[in-house]
Amino acid sequence: MIGGTSFGGVDWVRQEVRRARSLTDKPFGIGFITHLPGTDALIRTALDDGVGIVAYSFGDPAHYVDLAHDAGAVVISQVRTLDEARRAADAGVDVITAQGTEAGGHTGVTSTLPLVPAVVDEVAPIPVLAAGGIGDGRGIAAALVLGAEGVWLGTAFLATFEAGVHAGYKARVVEAGTDDTVLTTVFDIAGGLPWPPGVAGRAIRNRFTDEWHGREDDLRAMVAQRAQELHRIDDPDTAALYAGPAAAFARRIGHANELVRRLGDEAAEELRTRAATIVR
Repeated sequence: MIGGTSFGGVDWVRQEVRRARSLTDKPFGIGFITHLPGTDALIRTALDDGVGIVAYSFGDPAHYVDLAHDAGAVVISQVRTLDEARRAADAGVDVITAQGTEAGGHTGVTSTLPLVPAVVDEVAPIPVLAAGGIGDGRGIAAALVLGAEGVWLGTAFLATFEAGVHAGYKARVVEAGTDDTVLTTVFDIAGGLPWPPGVAGRAIRNRFTDEWHGREDDLRAMVAQRAQELHRIDDPDTAALYAGPAAAFARRIGHANELVRRLGDEAAEELRTRAATIVR
C-alpha cells in the first residue's frame, strides 16, 4: 500500500504509481485520508491510473465507494468504532480495517483487543483486518484468533530502509519501547490540520510533546507560524514521530521484504506451537 495523501498532489500520486509498477507485477493499492482538502482529485487520479485497491481513512467513505467500484477497484475502509464499521459496511466496502488505539498516527481510543472481534461480529461476512499494536508474529497470530483475516501494519515498516522517513525518525522508532508513545493533538494544533472530533495522533514522545501535551490551549494561543517553527519535521526532538507501541518490536533497520517474510514465519510458528500446547 502507498500512502496517497501527500502535499505533492496528483503528480506525486502518478509518480508513486509508476514506481510501484516498476517494482512489482503484483496487486498494490493507495490509501487516502478522505476528509482532507484535495483528496477527491488524488483518488480520481489513482483510479484513472488503474490502481486496483484504494483504502479510505476518516470521513465518510460512501462518497467514494461507487467511484472506486466503477473503476474496478477493491475498497478498504479503516474504522475506529463500531458505528464507523456499520457505516462502512452499509456503504458497500469490500474490506474493513479495525484500527485500535495502539496504532501509530491518527487513531481513536478503543483498544485493538476488544475492537477487532466486535467489528468482525458486526460486519460479517465482510473480511476484517486488524491494526494497532501488532509488531511481531505473536501479534499477527493473536489477530487471526480474534477473527481477523489479516493485519495492517504501519509502525513495523518505519524501521525499514524503504520507509520514506528521515534517519532520525527511524532511529527513534528502533529506540522506543512500549511506554514511549503518547496520544496527542499537539502536532495537529501546531500544523493547523483539521481532524475529526475524538481523533488524536499517537507519536513517540519527544521534547515537543513533553513541552506542549497537556498545554494545548497555550499552544493554540501561539502564532501559527511560530508553532510550525517549533516542530521542524526534520528534527526528531520536535517532529511528529507518529508510531505506536509496537515500535518496541523494531530492534533494527532492515528491508521491508525481509520483515514480511519474518513476520509470516513467526505467526505460522506461533499458531502451530501455541495450538499444540493449549488444545489437548
